[in-house]
Amino acid sequence: MSLYMETRGHGPMPMVLLHGWAMHGGVLAPLVEALEEHCTMYVVDLPGHGYSRDCGLPLEPHACAAAIARITPPAIWLGWSLGGIIALTAALEMPQQVRGLAMLCATPKFVRDAGWSFGADGKLVHQLATDLETDYHATIERFLALEAMGSADPRAELRHLRTLVFARGEPDLRVLQEGIRILETTDRRAALPDLRVPSAWISGRRDRLVPPQAMQWSASQCDGSHAEIQQAGHAPFFGHADAVVQALQPLLASTHAMSPLR
Repeated sequence: MSLYMETRGHGPMPMVLLHGWAMHGGVLAPLVEALEEHCTMYVVDLPGHGYSRDCGLPLEPHACAAAIARITPPAIWLGWSLGGIIALTAALEMPQQVRGLAMLCATPKFVRDAGWSFGADGKLVHQLATDLETDYHATIERFLALEAMGSADPRAELRHLRTLVFARGEPDLRVLQEGIRILETTDRRAALPDLRVPSAWISGRRDRLVPPQAMQWSASQCDGSHAEIQQAGHAPFFGHADAVVQALQPLLASTHAMSPLR
C-alpha cells in the first residue's frame, strides 16, 4: 500500500503538509481551509498513521522525505511537530524538491539535555516509549494532554484532539515506537547553517513541548524568519489558523518570487 495523500486548495503555490506523532493529515484541516486560496496543498498521512497505516514504509525521516518527494511536485514543505523533522530533512537533503520550509512548533532537536535547554524532558519522552508497550491508548492520551497544555482553552483542545486522533483508525504501534525514537535521538542543529531554502519558524507562545526560544534560535541559525503566535500552544492551527497563515505570508511571497510556477 502506498502513502495516502489528499490534494486540497487551488492557490498558485504548491505546499506539502506533514502532521505530528500519532496524528494524520486530517488534523490540519483548519489550516488547510485557511490556505485554500493561497496554495495547492498535498496533505500526507505519514507511514503507519491514518489512511497510510498499512503502507509498510518506516517512519525514518530520510525514507519518508524521499517517498513524499516522489509523489509531490517541488513545493514549500510545512511540518508540524514530528512532521517538521521530516520537512527539515527534505529541505536539507533535497533542496531541488523543497522551495521553502515552514516549521510549525517543530525543532531540529526535540529532547532537552545539558547542551540544549530548549527541549522537552528526555525522561518524559523515554517513559512514553516504555508505556506504549503496556498501555497504548493511555500513552497517546498523555501525549495529547501535553499537546493541549498551554493553549487558551486546553480542555476544549484536548477534547478536539481526542476526537481527531482515531478518526482514520488507530496508528500502528510500530511507527509510534519509531516516532518516539526519532524524537529522542534526532539532532539537526549543526546542519541549520547549510539550509539553502527560505524558512519560516512559527511557534506558539504557550507551547509546553517546543519552546518558542527553540524556534527563535533555529531561525537565527539559517537566516529564517520567526513568528510567535500569542495565546497558542503546541497546535496553533486550532483557533489561530489565520495567524499561522499571516506568519506564512513572507515565506509564500519570497518563495514565489524565487521560484515562480511554470
